[in-house]
Amino acid sequence: MLNVFLCLGLFVSHYTVNTEIIYQGFNSSFVPQWWQPCIIYEVYVRSFKDSNGDGLGDLNGITEKVDYLKNLGVCAVWLSPVFKSPQLDFGYDISNFREIDPIYGTTHDFDRMLEKFHKAGIKVLLDFVPNHTSNMHDWFKKSVKKIDPYTDYFIWKDAKYVDGVRSPPNNWLSVFSGSAWEWSEGRQQYYFHQFLVEQPDLNYRNPKVHEEIKDVMRFWLDRGLDGFRIDAICHVYEKEDFADEPLSGKPGVLPTDYLYLDHPYTMQLPENVGLVKEWDELIYSYKKKESDELKILVLECYAPTKKLMPYYSNDSTCRSTFPFNFNLVEHMDRESDAQDLKTMISTWLINMPEGSWANWVISNHDRDRIASRMESTLLDGIHMIQMMLPGTAITYYGDELGMENSYVRWDQVTDTFALNYGPERFQLVNRDPERSPFPWDDTKNAGFSDASNVWLPIHPNFWADNMKQQSKRKSHLRTYKQLARLRQNPTLIYGDLDMFTLSKWTFGFTRSYKDNPTYVVVVNFGSETETVDLLKFRPTLPAILKVKVSSLNSGLVTGNLVNATSIFLRPKAGLVLITSYSNEV
Repeated sequence: MLNVFLCLGLFVSHYTVNTEIIYQGFNSSFVPQWWQPCIIYEVYVRSFKDSNGDGLGDLNGITEKVDYLKNLGVCAVWLSPVFKSPQLDFGYDISNFREIDPIYGTTHDFDRMLEKFHKAGIKVLLDFVPNHTSNMHDWFKKSVKKIDPYTDYFIWKDAKYVDGVRSPPNNWLSVFSGSAWEWSEGRQQYYFHQFLVEQPDLNYRNPKVHEEIKDVMRFWLDRGLDGFRIDAICHVYEKEDFADEPLSGKPGVLPTDYLYLDHPYTMQLPENVGLVKEWDELIYSYKKKESDELKILVLECYAPTKKLMPYYSNDSTCRSTFPFNFNLVEHMDRESDAQDLKTMISTWLINMPEGSWANWVISNHDRDRIASRMESTLLDGIHMIQMMLPGTAITYYGDELGMENSYVRWDQVTDTFALNYGPERFQLVNRDPERSPFPWDDTKNAGFSDASNVWLPIHPNFWADNMKQQSKRKSHLRTYKQLARLRQNPTLIYGDLDMFTLSKWTFGFTRSYKDNPTYVVVVNFGSETETVDLLKFRPTLPAILKVKVSSLNSGLVTGNLVNATSIFLRPKAGLVLITSYSNEV
């Protein structure tokens, strides 16, 4: 425990007082790592900015927008996969881990982008896919032919024969529908694929695979990369006995749907945690001296909160590996009330290992955008919650504008996952709507591209609602920037957290730190106006509070004074209030 204080200067405790969750997270010696008060910004590369007129975003397009991201308050960008790929899963099917796909640019373009981001004080993370490769990868081609050492780089099993009929080794299903086994005529065996048929799973029970993947990671870290977002970590290992998985009993699913089965033998195996510890050792080895900044691993796994906690690195060794917190992605919807929000937040904070740091995700490239999943009028309030809670904020590109899903017709679908479901069912799983191009301005293709056609439909409201327009007026973008600036305040880095259900639909919390001003966040999730009395829940607050940040629909602006005993909130409105009347941040 002493090492926790020496490394982080942070002591985190969780306890309950009168059913209110309290989080204490400060120590006078705490020096935050670069990623802790950070905003990590996910760039879906195909949709951010096209520099060469082919209708697809690319690395040089991202480089053009470094100043935008710096002014936004971002301290790190995470890029969707840019490695060489057949693009059947838009880069998550990698055919060469050491090459940039030509549709995105060259290795020189990557190095140039990295240099420019670093000069702007922004870190760069790459989306890394260790669970599988493309079937076009040289490793797989050699494995099919049983060319050593690649013979067992992938998971191969003999067929079962019933009455002379060949069938897969067991009932395991692909996330993308259908059997997770595909027959190879060349090898005369089945190979396992948790995702597309063209994405064979690597065999991590082979030590050589471990070394291959670590060598790839070193290749990019040696170029100056600041870390990785690890894709699908909970899928990496499978049970060695290959037993059939049990039926889920879920209604309304087909026998070919992934949800038809529960997945205790192909997901969340304890060996996955051990693998992450290996990689944690690797990235920590790049800290050669005390002044070197840590590189990070951020992990994607959709699992119950308690099952994610072992993925946190051991903070007694000053490391920085953590799992994404998807509680707000998976559980927050239009039916969520104040108690629901409180539970989603406290569940993560209570279960975190002592000395760890939280993070908050509200959207990503696999889920409906937050402005569509909830309501666009609630966006500012949700950003207030995400940005003012203790922990790292993760932003999906365009959420700062309140981008909504674009409608994608069947004839426009590009997502192979959706195509597998067919024209009657594709909307159940289609991920294209949340991946539409970024609306920079009101010119052709919203300023995203000069191409005659772009890879996905741009939201049709781009002419009226875009980055350039929002920069000129009170907007979601301006509110986001205000919140981003506040995150550097000591209260939000070091401060305590108290949460309140001010009414059934009104959620609130305070952040306090020593003699610094206290911040109060209140958000009305309901459809009716609310008047709340903050002093009923936090009697030590002053009777008059000042508005620091206001949502577009609040009717208030920065600097307005409000009575703490009768705060009026319009439906879906949110406020950040402060106890100080000075000009402090």
